[in-house]
Amino acid sequence: MPSQQRCPWCGTSDDYVAYHDSVWGVPEYDSQRLFAMLILEGQQAGLSWVTVLRKQQHYYRAFCNLNPGRLAAIQGNRRNAYIAEMLLNKNLIRNKLKLNAIFKNADAYVALTEQGVDFSQWLWGFVDGVPVQNQWREHSQVPTQTHTSVAMAKALKKTGFTFVGPTIMYAFMQATGMVNDHLTHCFRHQALS
Repeated sequence: MPSQQRCPWCGTSDDYVAYHDSVWGVPEYDSQRLFAMLILEGQQAGLSWVTVLRKQQHYYRAFCNLNPGRLAAIQGNRRNAYIAEMLLNKNLIRNKLKLNAIFKNADAYVALTEQGVDFSQWLWGFVDGVPVQNQWREHSQVPTQTHTSVAMAKALKKTGFTFVGPTIMYAFMQATGMVNDHLTHCFRHQALS
């Protein structure tokens, strides 16, 4: 039996293939998991996703399981000390702006929820609540941003989020299944259609 065809970006390393096969493009509706993915996508900015994928569990351990409420509760000098300590953690991407963004984004998330906004519903509203089904045949056809990711980025920035530019937000939309960007020959494309 021939092996299943996959999107070429995942290569052949076991962890990246597993991510492609079971996570990337699967619709995620849980608000806290969406927040965690938003944080991880922001950490990836300027780097390869596999770098963050391989550090992901370290982020969960170092940052309160990426729980926005627990992160937002760390304030003032305590937050500054926390960031200073994490800048020494070789298991993380040691970029002060990116690490600070984790807390800023937690603050913004909590502020939204305090206004009665359901984070998942709000984000999914940008695609009318259902995944966009793209029909890309070649990796070169897949955009790095769209009008929707631009709008989402603007809305997130307006509410206080950071490291949420249009390209980061499109990668987020791909990862969380808001768009199905598996190539049409990939076995996951039809599974997620």
